[in-house]
Amino acid sequence: MIPFLVAIFVAIGMFRASGALDILTAIVSPLTSLITLPPEALPMALIRPLSGSGSFGLMSEIVKNDPDGFLSFLVSTMQGSTETTFYVMAVYFGSIGIVRTSYTLPAALCADAAGMLASLAVCRIMF
Repeated sequence: MIPFLVAIFVAIGMFRASGALDILTAIVSPLTSLITLPPEALPMALIRPLSGSGSFGLMSEIVKNDPDGFLSFLVSTMQGSTETTFYVMAVYFGSIGIVRTSYTLPAALCADAAGMLASLAVCRIMF
């Protein structure tokens, strides 16, 4: 179980430190503007399925900068309404030896996307 966790944390650290997350955010931001997702919330939406601690760090930075703003409200709602899909799959499936995850991963990622979109809709209505 530990090798799976170490691999996830190392990959996330490399992804953030390399600047690839910023590049990916810049590329995808025209698409997210269609659903009125602020570009600052996109890293949260991308990191959340990978790491709870990484997404919590991003959320903390955003909330620290503007605690009463829409963006803080949105990322906090995203944090609570989605799951760390890859982390959960690595821990639970790795601990009992499941290797074929062909149906689990797409279903879990669809659930994460639904949680993100529902968070956005609810925050737009409530804020």
